[in-house]
Amino acid sequence: MLLLTGATGLVGSAVLRRLTAAHVPVRCLVRDPRRLGPERVRVQIALGDLADPPSFRNALRGVSTVVHLAAAIRDQPRGSIEELNGIATWRMVQAAEAAGVRRFVFFSALSASAHDRTRFLRAKALAEQAVLASDLERVVVAPSIVYAPGDVFMTLLSRLALAPIVPVSGSGNARYEPIWAEDVARAVIALLDEPAPRERYELAGPEILDYTQITTLLLRAAGRPRRLVHVPTPIVSRALRATEAILKSKAPATWDEAELMEVSMVSANGTADALALGVDPAPMSRVLNL
Repeated sequence: MLLLTGATGLVGSAVLRRLTAAHVPVRCLVRDPRRLGPERVRVQIALGDLADPPSFRNALRGVSTVVHLAAAIRDQPRGSIEELNGIATWRMVQAAEAAGVRRFVFFSALSASAHDRTRFLRAKALAEQAVLASDLERVVVAPSIVYAPGDVFMTLLSRLALAPIVPVSGSGNARYEPIWAEDVARAVIALLDEPAPRERYELAGPEILDYTQITTLLLRAAGRPRRLVHVPTPIVSRALRATEAILKSKAPATWDEAELMEVSMVSANGTADALALGVDPAPMSRVLNL
């Protein structure tokens, strides 16, 4: 039995489709099974989430492999970024050891560091440490920015593009190697078949693009090319913090999310790790049909 967290997310939903198509026994840790769509009748359901550590024990019963994709890039009513990424992963690792799990696959992020400027990447670094310090057969997967046509970020840009100009936080010079969610999912499936996987894989696409270039491509794909206006970081920070203070969890964007777009996520290995898993990542322009 394989336990999948984050099964309703961008990568998780793509991984889940492949697992069920291959008839792999899967259990999903979810808060709302309806969000699994048609896949919910093909999997076992374990009710719970990252803010509910007691639910981990039930979810892990009889599990040999964990694929831990669930994450939070903003504070939630039931937990902070640090609690839902760092502390929750540490607790899940402990529960997995107690349950006799053999392999633990954890999704981190390129540039995760205990000294990073962003709360999310610091929390991911803490979670990595917990995974790598365990007695499990552990694998850390660190992707660059992951995207898919119609994803949350692309939808937000489409809404912003209703105006004649689109704001970009800061200089827009942070560099990424964007990788398609479907390519990430293919790499995960290949990784699960590896008899002796490495401890760490960095997944990156074939192009190095800065945030401004990515935004331009996504706006073109949405059929709404617009002029970009770079907004100084202090102004963005104050505006988003004020919006979040008023709208709480319903804010369309938060400073913690925007700040991530100012941190480069580039692998020194390029596409090498993806290719080692049999995946030749597609360039962003091809995926977006540009």
